Amino acid sequence: MYITHIQNKNTMQILARSRLHALSISLLCISLLIIPSSANNPTPARRPPRQLSVNYYAKSCPNLDQLVASVTSQQFKESPVSGPATIRLFFHDCFVEGCDASILISTKPGSRELAEKEAEDNKDLRTEGFDTVHKAKALVESKCPGAVSCSDILAIAARDFVHLAGGPYYQVKKGRWDGKFSKSTTVANNIPRANSTVDELLNLFASKGLSLQDMVVLSGAHTIGFAHCKQFVGRLYNYRGTKRPDPEMDPRLLKALRMSCPQFGGGAGVVAPFDVTTPFLFDHAYYGNLEGKLGLLASDQGLALDPRTGPVVRLLGKDKERFFEWFAVAMEKMGSVGVKRGRRHGERRRDCTVHVS
Repeated sequence: MYITHIQNKNTMQILARSRLHALSISLLCISLLIIPSSANNPTPARRPPRQLSVNYYAKSCPNLDQLVASVTSQQFKESPVSGPATIRLFFHDCFVEGCDASILISTKPGSRELAEKEAEDNKDLRTEGFDTVHKAKALVESKCPGAVSCSDILAIAARDFVHLAGGPYYQVKKGRWDGKFSKSTTVANNIPRANSTVDELLNLFASKGLSLQDMVVLSGAHTIGFAHCKQFVGRLYNYRGTKRPDPEMDPRLLKALRMSCPQFGGGAGVVAPFDVTTPFLFDHAYYGNLEGKLGLLASDQGLALDPRTGPVVRLLGKDKERFFEWFAVAMEKMGSVGVKRGRRHGERRRDCTVHVS
């Protein structure tokens, strides 16, 4: 067994380039490194806002997808962790006040009101996700100035990384405007937690218009990415106050994780893969791992145990094509949550970190 502490991005990149070896990881050799509604008012005062559409920028920025792809493909080569980082960034953006790029706003110097990205639940979001969007935005602005929203660029980049890691390629509907507000106080009650119960997850996803199936399918994004020790250390030593490890964790995984994540102190710079078998490949192994008690987070493992979500886990664990098909549909649904349209409700930022004045 070997254990790798991640000290910096270069170490992550070196490990990522060895992903072909990681695909054959054994249990005893674990690398530890995370609708629109249409009004029926018969006398509208103005033309209704445009709906999300794949061809929204057909005239204003016809090569948008290719421009973003040139950035995401380079980022994936140079820093593969950009993939899960950007996908996670998209999730965190959509779940808080909708898919409006409010997660990208920086707190104004001297302001006592912190922006969304400064919330405790967002502090572990890796810089590679933000960097990807900023680089893509800069390129798009140079070709299509003032035309494309940051929120659409984030949605496209997330799709690109899903595909680059081996997952499905799906069309991204566009037309989102960027949000005018970004407040850290709106985050806590809108983000799933590492120890969320299935009931809590179902309620949260339902509040976004997402179904049980959507929730289980979108959780499958944990087929790539990593989590810090603090997000699962409770399962290793004192699960839900029992002073014992989680009985629903494979003993071999438990032993491996304990070697790098002590109960008290240390382990702050260590992360472990959500998917211990194919951590760099977007596939359906995540679900098979849950069936084998190899889920890293309590919230993930709970999906296999609950009688409502367990059947979906088992179905997707046997059918990669179905997972890919359902994942593409679920990402489109999530990408439509709380979108802003028009100048009354949104803005188009040239700099994704700063609101339009």
